[in-house]
Amino acid sequence: MKLSKIIIGTLFVASAMFASEDANHWGYTGHNTPEKWGDMDTKNVMCKLGHNQSPINIEKDIEIDSKNLAPIAFNYVSGSSNVVDNGHTVQVNIKDGSSIKIDGKVFELKQFHFHTPSENEIDSKHFPLEAHFVHMAKDGSLAVVAVLFEDGKENPLLHKVWAKMPHEAGKKSSISLTSKEINAFLPKDKSYYRFDGSLTTPPCSEGVRWFVLKSYDTVSKGQVEQFLHVMHHPNNRPIQNIGARKVLD
Repeated sequence: MKLSKIIIGTLFVASAMFASEDANHWGYTGHNTPEKWGDMDTKNVMCKLGHNQSPINIEKDIEIDSKNLAPIAFNYVSGSSNVVDNGHTVQVNIKDGSSIKIDGKVFELKQFHFHTPSENEIDSKHFPLEAHFVHMAKDGSLAVVAVLFEDGKENPLLHKVWAKMPHEAGKKSSISLTSKEINAFLPKDKSYYRFDGSLTTPPCSEGVRWFVLKSYDTVSKGQVEQFLHVMHHPNNRPIQNIGARKVLD
């Protein structure tokens, strides 16, 4: 239960103190960059000592262990409540009711947020944007569905989010995405790579089920620049050592 509270606090509560204001608060630039997260707070020890950390580089010809993976049962039936700039990303919070089912277990969709450039890589390739759909089961365990965006035409769904996203850390705006629109963030082909990993932000807790979808959507360069203008800098954790892990395909 204690771990669940830490995870919930990390994922869903916008802090009043941000990296630019507090040298002891984790961030991506200055004195609190990712390689220092594990030394900044004892709660973050997994950021430096963990063996199954995220993100990773998925090398299709090396790490893939071909399995007949069961499809993820998506049940996104609720809309969004608000969009928050929490100082580290732009996060869209979801109303209760949406979920996925995998491994015979239901994980409720709590929020989705963005990183630029992408955190996960495919064959050492970064993508301009990555969305993480964060789900939590009743026992506190987590499942993240990652959607990668490649350079291309403007994305109309991102346009709706960007139009509402706050431009100041700690601010929140209402946003009314429908369940149909939230589903539309996902590609039609929902085949995926799977691996065991961690949160990509402190406390870097492990035991997270990761599902990186193989099909991509598009994002325009202007939309990436707009997101960077709000974040002020890239917000991706560097690639972590895959170690003995296998990527399931």
